[in-house]
Amino acid sequence: MAFSNPSVPRRLLHRRQISVEGYQREDGLFDIEGHLVDVKGYEFHVSGGSKPAGEPIHDMWLRITIDEGMVIREAEARTVARPYPGACETITPHYRHLEGLRIAPGFTKAVKERFAGVRGCTHLTEMIGTLATVAFQTRYGSAESGSDQKPPHLDGCHALDTHGPVVAKFYPKWFSQKS
Repeated sequence: MAFSNPSVPRRLLHRRQISVEGYQREDGLFDIEGHLVDVKGYEFHVSGGSKPAGEPIHDMWLRITIDEGMVIREAEARTVARPYPGACETITPHYRHLEGLRIAPGFTKAVKERFAGVRGCTHLTEMIGTLATVAFQTRYGSAESGSDQKPPHLDGCHALDTHGPVVAKFYPKWFSQKS
């Protein structure tokens, strides 16, 4: 780890890995694919038996396809490993309800309305926010210097404050002095 102080000796109990990749398709759309894997550092008892240390408890995928306007045109979820076979994976078709949503202000609220509690899978729903962030990184990965619209990531974090030095240097068109 890159922490300033080393930890005391310890034993791995749980590891979650989430990877997300953004692709531009030949048809002009963008695929954003997320993969979540949970493993235990010890033998873990689950429905129907046990999983050896390091074998996935959760192995789940979620892909959204977005257009130029950040509207989700297609969505697909897949559950490969889960603690409750026959139950967990039955919710995956419900993630098609992402289709038609626009990744913009109000998106998180709409996701919560569709997938909160028993209407979704905690793990798949958790990935949606990360996919949305990567969708912005994928869709708006290059400087929009020629555009007449303010890049959507500006004012999205303290470093990209339109009144700050980063925007002044890298996005001067969108920089404004504080009044």
